[in-house]
Amino acid sequence: MKQDISPPARLGAWGWIAIIVIFAFLAFAIAFAVHGWNSIDGVSIPTMGWVVLGIGVVATLAVGGGLMALLFYSSRKQYDREAHGMQQRAMDDRE
Repeated sequence: MKQDISPPARLGAWGWIAIIVIFAFLAFAIAFAVHGWNSIDGVSIPTMGWVVLGIGVVATLAVGGGLMALLFYSSRKQYDREAHGMQQRAMDDRE
């Protein structure tokens, strides 16, 4: 039983504004963290430390993005509905 899935709607003006605001918050947070770290006397991060920190951030975002993609893929293919049915049957068997 397939449902007719229409193509997703294009992102509107408010959607783009939300994305710009989120990236502005991210840029501010990064700038604040770098300024705060560099303002401490006697503490510095070598270039290799910044590289490793960047790799860690990218890897963390990739894992989070990948998990979210799997979540949306599972929902779109209706695998969640199948799992919900199995859970419901298990609860019915207990009664």
